[in-house]
Parts: sequence; C-alpha cells; structure tokens
Amino acid sequence: MKHLNKALAFMAIASSHDTFAGTDFDTLDVDGNGAISQAEASVDADLMAEFVELDTDGNGELSKQEFSKY
Repeated sequence: MKHLNKALAFMAIASSHDTFAGTDFDTLDVDGNGAISQAEASVDADLMAEFVELDTDGNGELSKQEFSKY
C-alpha cells in the first residue's frame, strides 16, 4: 500500500507538469520494482502512445530493455 500511495502521489504531481516527456527509466519506475507499469507510464503521453508496441512480451509492464527502444 505504501508503494501504491507513493506512485499515486507521483502521478498526481507529474500530471501537473509538461516536463516528463523523455523521462528516464528510473524516474518512471516509481515503485522501484524494475519495470514501468501503465500507471507509471501514464505521466508521459508519448510513452503511453507506444506502450503496447514496446511491451514485446505482453506482460503489461516495460522492462528496462523494452523501454530502451523508446
């Protein structure tokens, strides 16, 4: 629950800023689990537009390797 609250707080703050396009993997991986979920990616509209294509294994998350193709 602590990580979820942290992620939600980050998304609320981030959604109020236009500076998140091109953000790096570690910044987007708010919960630090080594993957970017769709919720974490939602702060970057460009990333969200490519999310399904980048998620080559179809697990609903982007690994560092998958994100590197962004």
